[in-house]
Amino acid sequence: MNILLTGGSACGKSTYAEKLISTLENEHRYYIATMRPYDDECIKKIERHRKQRESGRFITIEQPVSIGSLILPHRGTALLECMCNLCANEMFDESGNMRDPFDDIINGIEKLKAQCRHLIVVTNDVGGEYSAEYDSTTNAYIQTLGALNAHLASDFDCVYELVCSIPLVLKGELLI
Repeated sequence: MNILLTGGSACGKSTYAEKLISTLENEHRYYIATMRPYDDECIKKIERHRKQRESGRFITIEQPVSIGSLILPHRGTALLECMCNLCANEMFDESGNMRDPFDDIINGIEKLKAQCRHLIVVTNDVGGEYSAEYDSTTNAYIQTLGALNAHLASDFDCVYELVCSIPLVLKGELLI
């Protein structure tokens, strides 16, 4: 089963995703972290997330780019956290040069799905964020992430939107 979790910032997606992955039958649980440690705030957030996962319920894999190159040690259940970071990491290089990462990310997700019994992908809802006030690169990022989200939503079995930590079913059935 493939599940997409979406919603606004700090709405409970990650907490819900970790609860959800714990309910799915599988002895091999992977947490695929995509955040790059590019400043002190990110480093603190990464450390906080690592501490949250110290319980041993997950094998954490740091994979900020090239999801298609990832080979899981065993067929299992994976949580990809999050599509927003992955999109930005693939879209912009360290110099700020921009490219279209859509095909690479979708192909990478397909390769990851083939290795999983269950895949949970966390993303943010950016559909209403386009603005003439944003620069062209920000709007390109929003459009690309929106296209990725739409593609995954059409392809995945279940889509939930988290609102105030409450999962709303947009597609499929509620598992917990």
